[in-house]
Amino acid sequence: MFDSLARLAQNRARLVAIAAAVLFVVAGSVGGGVASKLDPYGADDPATETVQAAERLERAGFRETALIVLVDGNPESPAAERRVAAVQETLDGDPDVATVTGLGNTRQLDFVAEDGSAQYLSVALAPTDDKESQEAAERVAGELEGIAGVAVGGPALAQAQVNEQVEADLKRAELLAFPLLFLLSLLFFRSLVAAALPLLVGALAIVGTFFTLSLASEVGSISVFALNLTTGLGLGLAIDYSLFIVSRYREEIAKDGPGLPAMRRTLATAGRTVLYSSLTVAAAMASLLVFPQRFLYSMGIGGVSVALLAAVVSLLVLPAVLALLGNRVNALAPRFLQRRAAADARPDSAGFWYRLSRFVQRFPGRVAIAATALLLCLGIPFLSIQFTSVDAQVLPADKSARQVDDVLRADFPPFRDSPIEVVVSGADEREVTALSEQIARLRGIDRIFAPQPVGERLTLLAAIPAAPAISQASRDTVAEIRDIEPPPGARVEVTGSTADFVDFQSSLAGHLPYAVAIVVIATLLVLFLMTGSVVLPIKALVMNALTLSAVFGILVFVFQDGRLEGLLDYTSQGALEQTMPVLIFALAFGLSTDYAVFLLSRIKEARDGGATNSDAVAIGLERTGRIVTAAALLFAIAIGAFATSEIVFIKQNGIGTALAVLIDATIVRALLVPSLMELLGDWNWWAPGPLRRLHDRFGLSEGEPDAEPEPAGA
Repeated sequence: MFDSLARLAQNRARLVAIAAAVLFVVAGSVGGGVASKLDPYGADDPATETVQAAERLERAGFRETALIVLVDGNPESPAAERRVAAVQETLDGDPDVATVTGLGNTRQLDFVAEDGSAQYLSVALAPTDDKESQEAAERVAGELEGIAGVAVGGPALAQAQVNEQVEADLKRAELLAFPLLFLLSLLFFRSLVAAALPLLVGALAIVGTFFTLSLASEVGSISVFALNLTTGLGLGLAIDYSLFIVSRYREEIAKDGPGLPAMRRTLATAGRTVLYSSLTVAAAMASLLVFPQRFLYSMGIGGVSVALLAAVVSLLVLPAVLALLGNRVNALAPRFLQRRAAADARPDSAGFWYRLSRFVQRFPGRVAIAATALLLCLGIPFLSIQFTSVDAQVLPADKSARQVDDVLRADFPPFRDSPIEVVVSGADEREVTALSEQIARLRGIDRIFAPQPVGERLTLLAAIPAAPAISQASRDTVAEIRDIEPPPGARVEVTGSTADFVDFQSSLAGHLPYAVAIVVIATLLVLFLMTGSVVLPIKALVMNALTLSAVFGILVFVFQDGRLEGLLDYTSQGALEQTMPVLIFALAFGLSTDYAVFLLSRIKEARDGGATNSDAVAIGLERTGRIVTAAALLFAIAIGAFATSEIVFIKQNGIGTALAVLIDATIVRALLVPSLMELLGDWNWWAPGPLRRLHDRFGLSEGEPDAEPEPAGA
């Protein structure tokens, strides 16, 4: 296959380049407006009790609070009365407003601030689709903007403002990252021409993924948050793959000049490694597809697509461009970079990474213990991890939904806006009353409202918890309500913010083993096919686990414990957003294995060429150390740019993934890998007989391709 790719690139370079340009234009025209086709965050699992109960209420005509309209002034003052009347008139005239609840029609003081300085109206919207509800919320909020002393918030508006902020953050991150990436690419790729190649690969892969997401949105619901991952991961992988292939191509043309032999050797080695690497990243991202939450499976679709497309572009388009460039791949470079490029193209046994490897091999036990101890110490805070959900508190302080939420938390009776909702179906009035009284006696319930009939033999009981919605006390209360024996022939279901958080956690925990199994099996399989060893894949899993524990520990230390708030410009929620560990697990595991593939491929190539285990490790590290470190730094900048986001969980994702890449490329690849491989010696390459024979038949054999056959009659 790689020989055919080399011939295609060398003999049909112009045709491949033209085809790529045409496909880019087509994909861009279809996928360019993909953001408008995608749906909001999406954290629901349709199989959970919470979602099923909420859907039962929706079908019966009940609508949850979507907007909170905060009105300044004492409710009895004429000014406040005029504001409320103006708000009510606007809401009554809007077709998407289902109900408006407040002091005026309930006479409940819950709608009044404890100091009497403000009141709020609870607005339910008619649309039930997430996107339609959020669009209606934004429109209604816009209509109320002109009324003095009125602020609008609520769940639907908060989600809409989160989506808008994420799009704005994405654009800002790109503007910040691209110039820095280009300058560093010039330094690492050694020429202006070569530095433009990862941008070419990244642009093709990202636009292709936008096209894929656009098509996917026609047949299913895709979260707009997938765009963040697509951009960061696509650019990062483009840098990795371009750097690896360009560096190898330079080595080959330094021997014999450009031409088919150099291209064949490049794709037979670096190209094969890129393919295996992309499969590991794609498999890791595919693990997110097992989750039913829109946010997570959308990340999986985007991640798989961009990983595979980055590989396709790197194996088809990039070689064709290199064939067209030939020696001009080194063009437009300052003299000092020309000298460095020439030195890079002729790797020897005297470089920094070779010397570092030899130093580590002199003290393998001490280095392995020290590196492992450091990673374990960094991971200690992970033992106290807490989780939170996405609400208005993730927004910047200048957003109206965040401001309204702050006021409700500070000035109004607590937890009124996050009741525990009990949906009772198939029970008569007497049974519902008895159940209501039983719930009211629970220690975690502050009070319960009168039963609210919603449909035929369908009743809603709204109970105000005595603690915050996602606190352990409220979660225990939900469990106690679910343990209550329902009346004969009746069904009792619990929904609301607390139950939603409980069920979300349960859903993640239930699907996580399958995701882990996909990642582990894919890692073992790919690394075994590469190395023929069962030891190296297991060792890679252990090192990846150490990297992850360190990353999660740092995230807990920073974001959960509220450190570096000023430097990173965020407000701690006292916990991590609950999907972030899952997403970072998939990303970090895939990228860690990605770098393991890069390093092990060169180590195995040296060993297949006759080097001893120790020499092969030192040679492999010397030939990949600079490349992997440069790729990791560029990748960390590409995805770490999300640290500038004003949404705290996007910030957590950017910093967490960047940390995972940097830790893996330094502590793990530079210290743990050579030390452990030195300790294990030839045991690194051990496999049982049947597996060894399997690898001999189907596995990857690094080395130069077979010699070009001579033409007949030569």
